[in-house]
Amino acid sequence: MDSVTDIFARTEALVGADGMVRLKETKAIVFGVGGVGSWCAEALVRSGIGQLTLVDPDVVCFSNINRQLPASTATIGRAKVEVLKERFEAINPGIQIVAMPVAFHDTNAEMFDLEQYDFIVDAIDNIDDKAHLILTATRLDASRLFSSMGAARKMRPECIKTAEFWKVEGCPLARSLRKWFKKNESYPERKFVCVYSDEVGESGATKGTMMHITAMFGLRLAALVLTAALDKQ
Repeated sequence: MDSVTDIFARTEALVGADGMVRLKETKAIVFGVGGVGSWCAEALVRSGIGQLTLVDPDVVCFSNINRQLPASTATIGRAKVEVLKERFEAINPGIQIVAMPVAFHDTNAEMFDLEQYDFIVDAIDNIDDKAHLILTATRLDASRLFSSMGAARKMRPECIKTAEFWKVEGCPLARSLRKWFKKNESYPERKFVCVYSDEVGESGATKGTMMHITAMFGLRLAALVLTAALDKQ
């Protein structure tokens, strides 16, 4: 039995042999592999993406366990990207995974060589780093950016939507990013699609977050990547 062929037999039945080739040839990078990015990455791996880079400086802590894929009592203190690399290579031994336990900053953008990627997924929480990644990614001609807006203080999956960044409504993080761009007089050079929720968050639950929302954000991001990859000619 060809184990790799068997892994993706159901996927190929849906997207066809040519679709599987396009997925295998796709190169993606995910910034932030916490509550949103980890589930996005998992979906990409299980769908047959051939090359994936994971970027996140954090280690697993107890407060991650309620919503983040790499987090368990057995992985406390380990780098999230390393935990996921092991997991993903066990899922698909043929995948090429690069684990980068670092943060993206405006001062180190060159180390990531973003032009080599077909897709850039932004699941960064820090607003300064997020803004700089968006600015950097939208300057590129070859790569396509998909970005997660805020998933905290949300409970209702039916409020999760996708829209071009400037059309996102009801999201405090998107609002903060727009203020950041205006304050710094620097704006994205191309349009990009976001996953967001327009649900009014629970007051007093500023950092409250649950897996059913963060995972759905991540899966919607993965769906955007996969659909675009399969549509490429």
